Amino acid sequence: MKRILLPTDFSRNAWNAIEYALHLLKDESCTFYLLNTYTPVFYRVDYLIGGPAVSAIPDIGVDVSLAGLERSVERITKKFQNPNHQFKTLSAFNTLTDEVNKVCEKEQIDLLIMGTKGASGAKEIFLGSNTVHVIRKAEIPVLAIPEDFEYKPFENIVLPTDYQFKYQPEELEPLFEIVKKHHATLHVVHAVEDDLNPVQQESKHYLQELLEDFPTVIQDITEEYMPNTVHTYVEKNNIGLVAMMNRKYTFLQRLLFKQNVDAVGYHCAVPFLVLPDTSES
Repeated sequence: MKRILLPTDFSRNAWNAIEYALHLLKDESCTFYLLNTYTPVFYRVDYLIGGPAVSAIPDIGVDVSLAGLERSVERITKKFQNPNHQFKTLSAFNTLTDEVNKVCEKEQIDLLIMGTKGASGAKEIFLGSNTVHVIRKAEIPVLAIPEDFEYKPFENIVLPTDYQFKYQPEELEPLFEIVKKHHATLHVVHAVEDDLNPVQQESKHYLQELLEDFPTVIQDITEEYMPNTVHTYVEKNNIGLVAMMNRKYTFLQRLLFKQNVDAVGYHCAVPFLVLPDTSES
């Protein structure tokens, strides 16, 4: 049985991601963990000794969180009534990112699915700050659902790559599962800037070997740079999902360069699967 984490702040955006998750996994046995985190506008003195759990003074944040989770489960069970699915609720006095990591480790979560607000024009800064923070620190796959995106079956998935690293089978297994389940074609897209160096050539060959058993399209595109290549390719090829590896970067590189996983995600109009990096370097 799969274990799926669904963070929610009870917004329309969060509910939309929950609906997407329930449609995507409707044929699979799953336990869904609905997580709501909260922090007060200001910290009370009694929180210094352990938070609301040990405080003698009632905290309205707890009540709001628990009530919201209860309403969410009632709404889900009323609309979907799926015997394959069961639900557990989690309310925590914590930041979302820290609590997500704690829950993922404790409950052995397989996949995290969450909503992210869309961006437009000059205000295109974040996927949604919570989503960005979760993606950067998560050690499990994260599926981000754009605002107001409705679930529909998909036949094409794109995997952008620069061939700088070798993908490992265990890293790609969550993506392989989705490809097999949806009988989808995997499009491997590379924005060509220069000729492939020996490391890139070896990585490309190794990836092709990993994908031998899957319907695959390999595309080298010279017209545009990443991430523009991805957005154009999504629009032209009826892509239903974008998948990327969240490669670890050095501190200096983080300061100097925006990660591709962020740059693509800022603009992505379809669900965006981020696979955790398992490499040691």
